[in-house]
Amino acid sequence: MGKRILVIDDEDTLCQAMAFNLEAAGYEVSTANSAEQALAMDIENFSLILLDVMLPGISGTQMAAILKQKRTTAHIPIIFVTARDADEDVIQGLDIGADDYITKPFSVGQLMARVRTALRRAPLSTAPADGETGSDARHLLTFRTLVVDTAAKTCHIDGNAVKLPRKEFEILATLMSHPGKLFSREDLLRRCWPDEVIVVDRVVDVNITRLRSKLGNYARNIHTRHGYGYEFVQ
Repeated sequence: MGKRILVIDDEDTLCQAMAFNLEAAGYEVSTANSAEQALAMDIENFSLILLDVMLPGISGTQMAAILKQKRTTAHIPIIFVTARDADEDVIQGLDIGADDYITKPFSVGQLMARVRTALRRAPLSTAPADGETGSDARHLLTFRTLVVDTAAKTCHIDGNAVKLPRKEFEILATLMSHPGKLFSREDLLRRCWPDEVIVVDRVVDVNITRLRSKLGNYARNIHTRHGYGYEFVQ
């Protein structure tokens, strides 16, 4: 069939059972027991994702939001597989962009029917071809679950919006655009305050401190080289 399916569920027995039945139906299947593990894969190469909602760490809904924000993965259909069947849970999942919602327990026949339907409805990939860069893709700066959209001027972590004032956003975008490159305070002043007549170096330090306070665990990726400046390390 040539269709690749990614199954993400922290219940390894269920994960393997779904993989077994999908492979028996002719699909190529990969599995992951956490969103973090899945995000380290080449997700853009999958045709469909079966995603548990209640995952440890990054939840299924947070992961779905991350994937739907990226041009290279937004087209991939997602089926939530979960024990949560309240109306608000189903509505939230569908609003995020999921294509279907299966509640546990479910039959193999039901799973297969939902998979076939989702694959039939799936749009063709809009990811850039090899050697090309889509205009939307160029706007996205990503590191794990940190996603910065330089066109929409938005920042998300684990699918949650992080509100950043203009200068903090521009500093983050500058650093993430060149991971591992060292920027002096003067470099950042020229890039982020180009029209200001007088701006002291200290204003960069203040904005870096404020930015770090909003990035959670990713604050450590903005590294200070004392006497030299700042860099984004991966």
